[in-house]
Amino acid sequence: MTLDKHKLDGIAQITAKTLPTTEFENLLLAAGYEQVGSAPAKGNRIKVWWTHPQYRQIEAIYSPDGNTAITAYHVAD
Repeated sequence: MTLDKHKLDGIAQITAKTLPTTEFENLLLAAGYEQVGSAPAKGNRIKVWWTHPQYRQIEAIYSPDGNTAITAYHVAD
């Protein structure tokens, strides 16, 4: 539960530890990010990748039901 621990390019600092997935994704979409893939993650969670034409790629981790964004961070290109 660490959304507030990472600074994401193009998005104001998130101050909540988690966000509803729709709210989190709306932030990314408004900043110009596009979802490019997803896969199962450790602990039955869901890993989702987001790309942007100018900013670094983001990897986000969602709850097992997909309703909560738990963390997100930049990954090396």
